[in-house]
Amino acid sequence: MNEKYIKLTKVLQSPVISEKSTNAADSFNQFVFRVEKQSTKLQVKHAVELMFDVKVESVKVCNVKGKVKRFGRSIGKRSDWKKAYVKLAVGYSIELASA
Repeated sequence: MNEKYIKLTKVLQSPVISEKSTNAADSFNQFVFRVEKQSTKLQVKHAVELMFDVKVESVKVCNVKGKVKRFGRSIGKRSDWKKAYVKLAVGYSIELASA
């Protein structure tokens, strides 16, 4: 397998399953994924097309800041992460329950 494809398989970490992402999938045919922090929109697009065999129309990314949490007496911080909203072309869909 080409090194490019191996790198693309590591871009997507997991789907984000929440009420907001479910509404986006139903209303706008958008799916939300947790992606690698250094990945670009183009890499996310190619990774989704490669893994799910769909046509991607657009990608929007969002950097999510980690929350400051208290662990007993000490204060800690969760890691920052990046999520991507992937809009699919008309006629395509992803079944996350079976994928």
